[in-house]
Formats: sequence, structure tokens, C-alpha cells
Amino acid sequence: MATAQEQEAEWSRWMAAAQDGDRVAYERLLKDCLPFLRAIAGRYHGTADRREDVVQDILLTLHRVRHTYDPARPFTHWLATIASRRSIDALRRRGRTEKTEIFDEQAYETFSDPEANREMSVRDEAPALKAAIATLPQGQREAIELLKLRELSLAEASQLSGKSVGALKVNVHRALKALRTQLKGD
Repeated sequence: MATAQEQEAEWSRWMAAAQDGDRVAYERLLKDCLPFLRAIAGRYHGTADRREDVVQDILLTLHRVRHTYDPARPFTHWLATIASRRSIDALRRRGRTEKTEIFDEQAYETFSDPEANREMSVRDEAPALKAAIATLPQGQREAIELLKLRELSLAEASQLSGKSVGALKVNVHRALKALRTQLKGD
């Protein structure tokens, strides 16, 4: 079992060799530092699948920024900083996603055909969505119908409605925000 100083020196040598194109040293480094990365990700993420997703993200980041490592500086600190920041970024992404998405496990039934789930979901939610769209101001309602329901391009919707592309974008954005708020019950 190597001491922390020996491990630091070895990882630093491997990273310097990897920067010079040594593929074997790079593979050895990545395999050897996996437990270290899992431990850091584990401080931020409790479930194994989420932790592994973050570790993969850390490895991709490490690969992308490997040229920035300075062999004269401690490798472990550099790697730990990257791992911590990517772990925090994953928490932020998760927080933003949970803030805007609604997920109710009991509302979903599982069929062998995923399209059947989608059809059931659309059928169940259609009346509420239709009622919510009806409450929108006329410009927003028109933008939603043209761009989201009829799936026209911005150019086609602009030509059909006589409104600028920018105005349509603004109306769709405002309409989606209003619908999200209304359907969430906020």
C-alpha cells in the first residue's frame, strides 16, 4: 500500500506522461484514481447511480482539461478541485431540474410499449391543458397553437400570424411559463 506522498508522486508522473502522449500511463492513472473520485462524489451524492454519473462527468472533464495540469504542482489537489466542482455542478443541475419538472411515480403505468404510456398520459392531461391554454391571452394562445400544437417553424408561424419571429418567441416563452405555473397549481 503506497503512502499518500508516494501516490501523489506516482499520479503526478502518470499525468505528466499522459500529457506527453503515454496512453498506458493515462489508463493506469484513470483506473487508479477511480476510488478517490468515487469518495469525493459520494460526499455530495447519496445514491450509487447518481455518484457514478458524476464520476463519469469528472472523468470526461479530466480528459478535456488534462492539458492544464502543471506537473510542478500537486496532482491530487488539482483532481480533487475538479471532482468537487463537477459534483456541485451536478447538484445545481438537479436542483434546477426538480424545480421545473413534475414527476409523480404513481401517475405512470408501465406497458411493454412505451408509446402506450405516452398516449395514456396525453389523453389524461389533454382536458386540463386545453382549459389552461384557453385562459391565456390571445397572442400567447396563438403562438402556442402555431408553434407547439401545429408544430410550425418560426418562419411559417410568423408569416401566418403576421407577427415577428421575436414576438412569437416572447409569447411562447410567456405562455409556457404561465402554463407551467397554472398546471403545477402554484
